[in-house]
Amino acid sequence: MGLRIIEPTVKDIGDFEVRRLLPSARHRTVGPFVFWDHFGPVTLPAGRGLDVRPHPHIGLATVTYLFAGEIMHRDSLGKVQAIRPGAVNWMTAGRGIVHSERTANDKRQQDKPLHGLQIWLALPVEHEEAEPEFHHVPEGSLPVFHHDAVEFTLIAGHWLGHESPVQVLSPLFYAECRLEAGQRFCMPSEYSERAIYVVEGRLRVEDQRLGQHEMAILDRDSEPEVVATEPGRIAVFGGEPLGKRHLWWNFVASSRERIRAAAEQWAEGGFDRVPGDDEFIPLPDSPPWKK
Repeated sequence: MGLRIIEPTVKDIGDFEVRRLLPSARHRTVGPFVFWDHFGPVTLPAGRGLDVRPHPHIGLATVTYLFAGEIMHRDSLGKVQAIRPGAVNWMTAGRGIVHSERTANDKRQQDKPLHGLQIWLALPVEHEEAEPEFHHVPEGSLPVFHHDAVEFTLIAGHWLGHESPVQVLSPLFYAECRLEAGQRFCMPSEYSERAIYVVEGRLRVEDQRLGQHEMAILDRDSEPEVVATEPGRIAVFGGEPLGKRHLWWNFVASSRERIRAAAEQWAEGGFDRVPGDDEFIPLPDSPPWKK
């Protein structure tokens, strides 16, 4: 068995770093997972906060899962929802949605931790133009179970006979766990495409080592033994591929023409706005079709 190891592209956005694993030059997608960002851990000082201004999405679902801290979500559907560790925010963009992610006003004058994962999943073609939706699954609602004596939390999808209450739109799984040094489990071949991401710590996957902030793409049908060589936390995920997808800026679609149309719509002010949040992120200056 040979693992394909993905190392992160690190972006410094001022108060903290974001590590991007997908898409990468070595591997674009894992099942429907088309984008994987890991931010933190960091402590934002008093007087500062997270401020991701309103921006649009099409053709994808976003999944935010925190290990520490809080993010306030607002969107063009009028939804306002704080997300905290152990809960899930699932937003289906469909034909188009706009949202912002910020630190709540009542948290800004204190030091505050922030650590989590933000994922994008491509939508099946039949759902690409669906009406946008937002769903929040509160802390304590996700399945927690043991596999090979390791305790997992199933964030989304179906895995090992368990089902998350998060309503997914294609076959997939997304789970996380903490591991003590020496703990091990067998990674089942339930889905055709699967990966392991090391949030903290180090692993041995069969005879290969996997370091902190690295992702391993597993061979199809393999069932490798995963061993923690030091204490840590990992995420495991995968699913069935949906076919070729194009990704530019905040847009995902099965055609380049749809992405171009969405970009023109945003530039012309055609998306709905986020109530109570009048700022916005402008379209990048150089879309690829103008080069």
